[in-house]
Amino acid sequence: MTRPTEVRRPALLSALLSGFLLAGPVWAQDAPAVKALRDANLSETSAAPDIFKQSLPSGGFDRAYRQQPPLIPHKVDGYQISLTNNACMECHDWPNNTKVKAPKISETHYVDRQGVRLDKVAGTRYFCQQCHAPQVDTQPLVNNVFQNATQAE
Repeated sequence: MTRPTEVRRPALLSALLSGFLLAGPVWAQDAPAVKALRDANLSETSAAPDIFKQSLPSGGFDRAYRQQPPLIPHKVDGYQISLTNNACMECHDWPNNTKVKAPKISETHYVDRQGVRLDKVAGTRYFCQQCHAPQVDTQPLVNNVFQNATQAE
């Protein structure tokens, strides 16, 4: 035997849900336009911005602090890093780095957490972009007054 509340519950939920679905688009249309950092209206559909070419200033990029990992001065779009393959190692691991004249990865990357020296890159240092960021010479999206340690007084 079904109780009256059991019969009414699905009907009530259905009515509430249909009311929200019908009223939802009306509420969204009344919302003010939101501006993006590129001065584009987010409600508009726009093409993706042009990709900036990587450029390396003479002398390289400055580091913001002493232990900062070096920045990547070239594009890394499409670089595949998996458990079995790391595209960065093709140029930056010894002995290939001498063939392509690329900087060799630091000796610290061949030491595991227990301090044991390894013949290959330690697993904790294998995923390069966890620490190293690709860099492009472009204008910042927001104002920034950051000064590195050598610039600050």
